[in-house]
Amino acid sequence: MTELLILRRKNQDEKPYWQRFNYDPKSTDDSVASALTALNEQENLRDAEGKPAAPIRWECSCLQKKCGACAMVINNRPRLACGARLSEFKGVVKIEPLRKFPVIADLMVDRSVMFENLKTLRLWFESDAKGKDKAMSVSYEASRCLQCGCCLEVCPNFHIDGKFTGTASAVPMARLLAQLPDSQKKAMTDKYRLHVYEGCGKSLACRNICPADLDIDEILLNSNAIAVWKRFF
Repeated sequence: MTELLILRRKNQDEKPYWQRFNYDPKSTDDSVASALTALNEQENLRDAEGKPAAPIRWECSCLQKKCGACAMVINNRPRLACGARLSEFKGVVKIEPLRKFPVIADLMVDRSVMFENLKTLRLWFESDAKGKDKAMSVSYEASRCLQCGCCLEVCPNFHIDGKFTGTASAVPMARLLAQLPDSQKKAMTDKYRLHVYEGCGKSLACRNICPADLDIDEILLNSNAIAVWKRFF
């Protein structure tokens, strides 16, 4: 069955516009990523109305749900394009760039704010650290974060220029809170309370959106216990 892909496109300073493309899946396993790749492989790409179309600009890397590069909004839900099967969408797939970040072109966005937040908050180990057994499961879970930005897309409290840095920084922060020696935790707990706990509205919209299926509840509960309730495990 021919799929109709409806793309939100944008060229530099021009206003965004919608463009429709027909795509014939090669198999039931075809994903949004494989459809975008196949369309761009056409020598003379044309839209559903037969008009010439410029190549679709989007980002990808591993195409194995491991890197988070191909995050976009698919049928009003942030997804990884490589993990979104066309068979899920009943013939019509609406594709947009993530809305919380500046659009570079078409489906490409500037997510550098996430990485700047990691640098500003200094979310890395500056010396060897050994987590206690009870904290290792949380630390491992947090290490699986893709930094894709899907959690920020659905968060009602995250804004690109706001103090609240969202789950994208709360998750790597959880690793440090879990593994740093108690004597070194204060600086990190202060950052957590200021940039995460005080800004989070507890909607937990991020809970069911993570492409890596992180246990957000467990991660936040552990961090809150350490940073807010002073229960060092």
